[in-house]
Amino acid sequence: MTERIVVVGAALFDGDRLLAARRSGPPALAGLWELPGGKVEPGEAPEGALVRELREELGVSAEVVGRVPGEWVLAAPYVLWVWTARLLPGSPEPKALDAHDEVRWLDPGTWSDIPWVPADVPAVRAVARHGTP
Repeated sequence: MTERIVVVGAALFDGDRLLAARRSGPPALAGLWELPGGKVEPGEAPEGALVRELREELGVSAEVVGRVPGEWVLAAPYVLWVWTARLLPGSPEPKALDAHDEVRWLDPGTWSDIPWVPADVPAVRAVARHGTP
């Protein structure tokens, strides 16, 4: 059996607004929106990976608040784990730096107004059930 590789995703909040990031590639995912994040490196804690990925992908300083219950299968052997997070005081506003061409804060009630990467749809629904931090 192949070992799972964990991909972390951030439900990054500013008050009650959720941040979405639009993929710039690969071609099959370009133009679709996702929760920002990435792979956990060997020996790295998932929460540490999430903070690192947010810094690398968005240029922000963030703190992890809590795990959203669930695990979502991406392309095997990858699985998505999601945490709520918030910007630290003094952090710059998120910018699309790596793997994305746009970021957008979504107000409550508008989360389904954008085309999400299919694998993120159940995770975003779980975030909605979980609530803001």
